[in-house]
Amino acid sequence: MSVPNPVVCLPTYNERENLERMLRALADKGVDVLVIDDSSPDGTGEIADRLAAELDYVSVLHRPRKEGLGRAYVDGFRHVLAGDAELVLEMDCDFSHDPADVPRLIAAVEAGADLALGSRYVPGGGTANWGLVRRLISRSASIYTRALLMPVHDSTGGFKCFRRHVLESIDLDSIDAAGYVFQIETTYRTLRKGFRVVEVPIRFVDREVGSSKMSRAIVLEAVWKVPALRFAALRGRL
Repeated sequence: MSVPNPVVCLPTYNERENLERMLRALADKGVDVLVIDDSSPDGTGEIADRLAAELDYVSVLHRPRKEGLGRAYVDGFRHVLAGDAELVLEMDCDFSHDPADVPRLIAAVEAGADLALGSRYVPGGGTANWGLVRRLISRSASIYTRALLMPVHDSTGGFKCFRRHVLESIDLDSIDAAGYVFQIETTYRTLRKGFRVVEVPIRFVDREVGSSKMSRAIVLEAVWKVPALRFAALRGRL
């Protein structure tokens, strides 16, 4: 069954080196793209506007300031859900996620998943160009989350494809996670609602240009937020 108008939500902050190349790489993937720019001081928003005027599958949502990945995605989801898209995707703009994998995530949902999650830590998945510290942080976060919350191998992964009704069911307004723990929370809420999550193996490649958005504050948010989610679930608040 054909699924109308899949939309990729593409948050940006200082991604001028990557944005045009990413948007053109998505041209033949059968998706529309919503660029969500947090008033990037490097002019990313202006580049997005220029490309949106040229490419009919691109639109832009400008946010007044940087508030974290989670807030950008929630605003992007709301924007997309105001239209008729039945599939909503997340991905990074820095080519850590391969645009060629977008159809694979869509296919997994069309085959029956409610959420298809690009996974580095299932057979066939992997990472490239990561240092030891980055690998340890990512693996530790996944193990920590599996132990406390849910049987997902790559819970911090941000390459996803949601069915529309999942996002409509998980109460986006109550999600306050700012950093990468947003990915943990949305997947956990999806499972708590009884939806089917499928992990699709991907190869994650560290960015070649631009700077990483990872910070100590993002890591610390995940440390306390994961047990807080478990406590909220035990009290029936999720």
